Amino acid sequence: MPPTRADAVRNRQRVLDAAAEEFRIAGLDVPMSEVARRANVGIATLIRNFPAREDLVAAVFGPAMTAYADRAAAAAADPAPWPAFCDFIRYVCRIPQDDRGFGQVLTTMFPGVEVLEAERQRGLREFVRLVRRAKASGALRADFSPHDLPLILLASGGVARPLGPAADRLVGYLLQSFSSINTDALPALPPVRALYAALEAGSSISR
Repeated sequence: MPPTRADAVRNRQRVLDAAAEEFRIAGLDVPMSEVARRANVGIATLIRNFPAREDLVAAVFGPAMTAYADRAAAAAADPAPWPAFCDFIRYVCRIPQDDRGFGQVLTTMFPGVEVLEAERQRGLREFVRLVRRAKASGALRADFSPHDLPLILLASGGVARPLGPAADRLVGYLLQSFSSINTDALPALPPVRALYAALEAGSSISR
C-alpha cells in the first residue's frame, strides 16, 4: 500500500522530533543518518522533507529563535533595565547548557535562511535597546557593546557543557565585570563585520 498523506505528515514530525533531540544533545553536526535512525525513517524520507541540513535546522529552531527574540524584546521593555539585562544574560548563557544545538545556532550565521536570520536581527535590535537603557541607568559600563553577545555565548558554551550548573559561577563573574563600577578599559572589539564573518567562517557545521 503506498504511503498516505497522513503517513507523510507523521514521518515529517518524527524527523523533527528526532532532530530536535539529537541537536540538543550532540549539536548541529550530528549525522543525518543518526537523525533518520532515531526517527525510524529512511534517509530518503528525511532528505525528501529536508533537502539540506539548513532546512532541518530552520524547521527545528525557527520557533526557538522567535522565542529568543521575544525574550529580548521583553527585557528591553522592562522598567528596571539593569536587572533585566542581567536576567537576559543569564538566560542566554544557559542556552548552550540546555540545548547545545540552539547555542550553536545563535553563534552561526545562516545567510539566506530567513526564518532564522530575520529573528536573529530582531533579537539583536531589542538587545541593542536593552543595552542602551541599561547604560542610561548608570549600571552598565559605557564600553559594553551589544556585539559582545556572541563572545559571551561562545565563552559560556565552552564552560556550560562540561560543567553544567557550575558554569553559573562564570556568569556571575561576567555580570560583575559588566557593571559600571569597573572602569578599567577593555581591549577593542573587532570590527563588527569582521566579527560576524569570523563566526560564519569558523562554523564547523556541515553544510
